[in-house]
Amino acid sequence: MNHSVRTTLLVATALASCIALAQPEPAETGLSALPAPAPATPVAPAPAVPTSPVAAILAAKPPVTPYADPLTLESAMNQALAANYDVKLQRLTSTSAADNEQIALSNFDTTLAVSASTGAYVDASGTTTNPRTDSRDSRLSASQRLSATGATVTASGSLARSERSPVTSLLNPAYNSDVGLAIRQPLLKGAGATINQSAIERARLGTERARADFAAQVFTLVRDVEVAYANLALAREQVGIRSFSLEVRKKLLEENTARRDTGVATDLEVLQAEVGVATAARDLVLARQSAQDREDELQRLLGRDSFENPIGPVALVQSTPPPVDVAASLQRARANTPEFASAVASIRQQEIDVRTAKNAGLPQLDFGVQGGLNDTSARANESTSNLWNGDGYSWQMDLSLSMPWGFRAERARLRQARSSLDREELRRSQIEQQILVSVRVSVRAVETGIENLRLSALTATLAAREYEVEKARYDSGLSTFRRVQETQDALDQARLAELQAKVNLRTAQANLDRLEGTAPARYRLSLLP
Repeated sequence: MNHSVRTTLLVATALASCIALAQPEPAETGLSALPAPAPATPVAPAPAVPTSPVAAILAAKPPVTPYADPLTLESAMNQALAANYDVKLQRLTSTSAADNEQIALSNFDTTLAVSASTGAYVDASGTTTNPRTDSRDSRLSASQRLSATGATVTASGSLARSERSPVTSLLNPAYNSDVGLAIRQPLLKGAGATINQSAIERARLGTERARADFAAQVFTLVRDVEVAYANLALAREQVGIRSFSLEVRKKLLEENTARRDTGVATDLEVLQAEVGVATAARDLVLARQSAQDREDELQRLLGRDSFENPIGPVALVQSTPPPVDVAASLQRARANTPEFASAVASIRQQEIDVRTAKNAGLPQLDFGVQGGLNDTSARANESTSNLWNGDGYSWQMDLSLSMPWGFRAERARLRQARSSLDREELRRSQIEQQILVSVRVSVRAVETGIENLRLSALTATLAAREYEVEKARYDSGLSTFRRVQETQDALDQARLAELQAKVNLRTAQANLDRLEGTAPARYRLSLLP
């Protein structure tokens, strides 16, 4: 045996040994696309360990998994929407944003106040009697801020009892009751419905933004699930192709071994067949690893806490994409892109902040008016009943002005609000630009994917025919075994390329659907938190 043959044999033996050791145990795999386990049988004595690495590959059994129900793409979407962690977190954020609106509305709720007090006062001014006054007081008030003008209206009433010792007046004890109404209206700062309702409007816009962010999360989830589902289907198809390729190479090895035993083939051709088996076994191990990785990714998107239960059979349904048009896709993307809607709502919020900051830079000028009725009697019921006769009354009008010197902070806040508005307008323009670029790229990707799939299908058909012809030539003694292996490798690559072209086209269509916002309606998914 010459040096080159010996070197080739050593390399093939080492490679086959590594592949044989890397074969997964039946209980560790999660590929439901492979055959299901057979019914339990009595344990047989362990077979002898093969002495040849290639023999170990030939004796290896394919891994099996428990049965699992098929998983459709629609079912995967519904599971992901219900359990995906990103969607759950965004749903909580949307709920919190809706509560901010209730908080803003509460600024105009009626405020009730009740108080009661009791006490005593002793005059120690030097007199001999040290007069003492005992008092009790109870008060009730209700105040309401008006969103239309910013005025605060307060209605109040009280009943007080006082008793002096020693007696120094005819009314002892004396009961004093009063009712009153007070109105305080801001004239500059804080005046008007626009300013007073700005917090409510800002909270409502925050709710719109939260809903848009939730819709964006759903759009992204739909796209990711579609891609992950297609990748899992691709990976399992690759396992099937690699398994078929391994079986074909095992068959070729058997044929070459038999041909060598009859003197038709050489040891070199058998060695080449053994290297082909080892290579196919390595590719199968890598394909199984890829399938398990893709399954874990889909499990994550589905929101599953445990990956012990495998995903059932999946099917890559390849439908003909609808005709694409850049102008139509761009129009749908601008109308349905949640990020754009969120940016528009953010700009409106910043406009409210600018308006509020301008109003905050005005002086605080308030006008107040108040009036009331009062009565003092010897009994509590007389005091409250005589109160409405109008004999005792009071009224007051006032005007107050206050302002910070220079309005330094107010001017700085106004500059900040304007800068924030400019930043949000730039962000909206940037999103529009991103939509334009992304739509154009996605449309071209779909068009290219359609053509690539057509070409890869033709290439796979051609590779299959070339392999059949070359195998027939080899069986007739008109070709070499290396040439058969080359055509077999070309066939495997062509089949894998065709599968990859299908997934690439599905991914490109999913990205375009994400931009246009059409996928949730197709799967009947709710965009409300």
